[in-house]
Amino acid sequence: MSSSGQKCGNCGKGIMIGHNVSHAKNRTRKIFKPNLHSARILVGANYRKMRLCTKCLRTLKKKVKEQLSVPSSQPQVAIQ
Repeated sequence: MSSSGQKCGNCGKGIMIGHNVSHAKNRTRKIFKPNLHSARILVGANYRKMRLCTKCLRTLKKKVKEQLSVPSSQPQVAIQ
């Protein structure tokens, strides 16, 4: 049921299926979709456009901030 357009490009988080439950315990089907955003990410020397969940975006932004504050020889990751 889930397509590649509904998955995070980094962690693979996708659609979950469950139920809405009313006070009377009536159950109707519900689809829980991940909070995806498009982002341009520098991978090596090229930018790639990816759809990432907000948790992955926050993690990548944190890594970029750490790389800017401490010089290292690790591969560069940038979000634009």
